Amino acid sequence: MSTDGSYDNRHRAFLQALFGRQTITFEDSKPLISAIESAHSPDRPTLPEDVSQDVLEDYIDRVNDAISPFDLEIRNTLHQTQRMRIYALVNTTSDALTQMATVHSADEIAYVKRVLDAMFETHNTPRAEIMATTGMQALELAKLPHDRRESNALTQAAQNAALTKTQAENMLESMVAEGWFELSQRGYYSLTPRALMELKDWLVRTYNDQAAESDEEDDESPRMRLKFCEACRDIVTVGQRCPSAPCNARLHDDCVGKIFRAQHGQQTCPSCKTDWKDVGFVGERAARSASAERLHQRVRT
Repeated sequence: MSTDGSYDNRHRAFLQALFGRQTITFEDSKPLISAIESAHSPDRPTLPEDVSQDVLEDYIDRVNDAISPFDLEIRNTLHQTQRMRIYALVNTTSDALTQMATVHSADEIAYVKRVLDAMFETHNTPRAEIMATTGMQALELAKLPHDRRESNALTQAAQNAALTKTQAENMLESMVAEGWFELSQRGYYSLTPRALMELKDWLVRTYNDQAAESDEEDDESPRMRLKFCEACRDIVTVGQRCPSAPCNARLHDDCVGKIFRAQHGQQTCPSCKTDWKDVGFVGERAARSASAERLHQRVRT
């Protein structure tokens, strides 16, 4: 495999494949690059096992150099539960929700925004940072809100028209098929790694800024709705939270051991130094913990 630094048809083929599949892993890339290299040099066929991580990174570097003038970039992140590295082609300047508008109606985009509000406002409280919504909860959002406060995330278009239940079901299926939402075995919709990469700036700007404004109105201290892992610095929508409620420290499950090793075995919060035991959770487990706590309180009363 050539490493002369030039951008050629091999890298164009790799980029075209990314356009078609939205995301890719290292294991996915091996047969893809193998086929591309073998077609490029048929007298020297390349086997999938010949494709190393360095080869993939070289492809990505060359493609990124070529597409950066068009505000595109191949970025990567670790999947929060499967912990495999995900590579995705993202637009670095355009709002991803605006991109969706090219294939979906204004009412459908407004529905997606209501689902995002549910994930990052309704189901993301100081007591339970779930950051996901069940299928039933998502379908209820097909109807327009009436008396609840609209968030700054919603534009005027969000108030145009409701969706039918069937339309909402179809839209949820589309969001999964297009790589924006993922559906867990327990029936929760959440953002995919690709969506977190592409929507990161918008999410932080929308929900963290809004949280500060609304909390100030309620005479409470500002709260960050979206928090970042103390180890890898990516957004945490699935993981662990510091046992100290006021502390904003969060860690992905896989990053807990890494931070403890970095702290020379000291198993304390990297921010407030509270012992990292009896921790709370972020994600679906937060919903189960909240349900268990409510049940415990009912039993006690």
